[in-house]
Amino acid sequence: MHILRTDSTNTDFQKLVKSLDITLAEHNGDEDDFFAQFNKIDTIQNCLVAYIDDVPAACGAFKPFSEDTVEIKRMFTHPEFRKKGLGSAIVKELENWAKELRFDKAVLETSRDLKNAVSVYEKSGFYKIPNYGQYVGVEQSVCYEKKL
Repeated sequence: MHILRTDSTNTDFQKLVKSLDITLAEHNGDEDDFFAQFNKIDTIQNCLVAYIDDVPAACGAFKPFSEDTVEIKRMFTHPEFRKKGLGSAIVKELENWAKELRFDKAVLETSRDLKNAVSVYEKSGFYKIPNYGQYVGVEQSVCYEKKL
């Protein structure tokens, strides 16, 4: 496995995000428009693409959330590469990159029904916090935080 640091102009990142968006649209159904408005990728400077044998297999990103905090976004592993630890590897590399840039904390939101995602975040040391920002009052959302 090789992990590339890039930005949201990377075509492999964009292709993986398109697959993510299709998956989330199926999962979110009628509420997809609500979530989609917060998942634009046109200006994300900190993106990762994980490759297995030169094939783009997983991605993730973060963007500044506050002066000392990043928000992890756009996490996805292509179905044929799941259960290989790629999600955890992406999270670890995002944390390392954020620390290098002097951020102290990471937050994220996911669906409580996405059990694999929840598992990756909890195994990586994230803990549940009250839903923040636009996710306050959204029943299917669960938010997490981790000090870096």
